[in-house]
Amino acid sequence: MNIRPRRNRKSEAIRQMVQETRLHQSNLMYPLFLLESPNKTSEVHSMPGIYRLGIDKMLKEIEECMKLGIKSFDIFPVVEEHHKDKTATKSYKNDFFYQAALKRVKQEFPEACVMTDVAMDPYSSDGHDGLVDANGNILNDETLEILGKMAVSQAEMGVDIIGPSDMMDGRVGYIREALDLSGFSNVSIMSYTAKYASAFYGPFRDALDSAPKSGDKKTYQMNPANSQEALIEADLDTEEGADFLMVKPALSYLDIIKQLKDNYDLPIAAYNVSGEYAMVCAAAEKGWLDKDAIMNEILLSIKRAGADIILTYYAKEWAKQQ
Repeated sequence: MNIRPRRNRKSEAIRQMVQETRLHQSNLMYPLFLLESPNKTSEVHSMPGIYRLGIDKMLKEIEECMKLGIKSFDIFPVVEEHHKDKTATKSYKNDFFYQAALKRVKQEFPEACVMTDVAMDPYSSDGHDGLVDANGNILNDETLEILGKMAVSQAEMGVDIIGPSDMMDGRVGYIREALDLSGFSNVSIMSYTAKYASAFYGPFRDALDSAPKSGDKKTYQMNPANSQEALIEADLDTEEGADFLMVKPALSYLDIIKQLKDNYDLPIAAYNVSGEYAMVCAAAEKGWLDKDAIMNEILLSIKRAGADIILTYYAKEWAKQQ
């Protein structure tokens, strides 16, 4: 045999030399859950090792991550029920605890990249990403005004990237215009371009207590059976001014990540979501899987599919091993 692929696998040095896909801390973004009480810590029971943190605790967590080379963070607010209403009023109040915390993070770590979440569900008494009418319909165009106010409020706190996760039609263009008119043309938008109506979101909704009070999200999140529809969404987001395109979840949608990478010049992000993290933790706890080996394989697979940026709850844990 003249051709023996095993020759390039015969030692660790050679395997590393010919490795096609490489992962670096700069590829990872760490999602964080913010509590209103500054010094409080609360573990997310369905996500072992992941905690909701008050701002004082979160600043320490960010400092630790920065030392490990993790410099990008997606911060989500845990909003108490008494703050919620049908129109998500608190979402665009500059004196709300979320905005105040974002400002502190950027003041103390100006070199960190901070991304925020734009959607109504954390603040909505209905638990949906958009306004809900008396018949239970999710109102698209009426929601955009709220999302625009939310994005501008977050930009005023100094954040780097706005992350519209709502899946309302036209929201990227509306937010881009709102930001530009308010003097924030340098604030980026990472659009949740292909956000599927997935069963993998359960632990995240547990973390934020943001599950819908009635109905589901299938009228605005994408059908898991569809792939060509992702190209329609990506075309629209690109035309409307998105700076990054995201696929969520990651593992069941590696084909969609590759599809966007092959067809668009914008950086592609993928969200390795809570359910994907939780099921590995559960199997590892029973001794069925090697968590570290699975973590590395999962992250490499997402990178190999074409993701430039991976939002993952493994970020800090992975960085500690480098």
